[in-house]
Amino acid sequence: MVQANPPSTQGYRIGEAAAASGVSAANIRWYEKQGLVAPQGRGDNSYRLYSAADVHTLRFIRLCRAMDMSLDEVRTLLALDLRSKADCDAACVALDAHLGHVRERLRELRALEKDLLALRDCCDGSGPQCRIIETLHTRADAPLPGGERGTPATRHV
Repeated sequence: MVQANPPSTQGYRIGEAAAASGVSAANIRWYEKQGLVAPQGRGDNSYRLYSAADVHTLRFIRLCRAMDMSLDEVRTLLALDLRSKADCDAACVALDAHLGHVRERLRELRALEKDLLALRDCCDGSGPQCRIIETLHTRADAPLPGGERGTPATRHV
């Protein structure tokens, strides 16, 4: 585990906050622009300074993002008070909504897996040309969902 340098007496500089939180300096700047974290100010040298609470917030964001939560979902959770019963209910609602997104994505991934397996099964490599590539070209030439037809392209055969 990488040890962060202890914060200066004024607070953590961005590199120290990055090391302590596991969030890159570039992402810290992005989260600032998104209004998820705000440095406590600037030091005498004009460097951004972050408090221990800011570092905790960055770790909280990193954890939520690792669970594939959107910035809006993270923003919602950050705004909640862990000591409030109403906010606990709101957290449950937010998490249930995220679970719905995850379950939908799992359905999409299972369908993609079946499609990829079927595509893979259409060619064993023994024919004169690759049936996988042929199938992909055929799909590329098929009408688009709105009824428009793609322009047939030169095939690389």
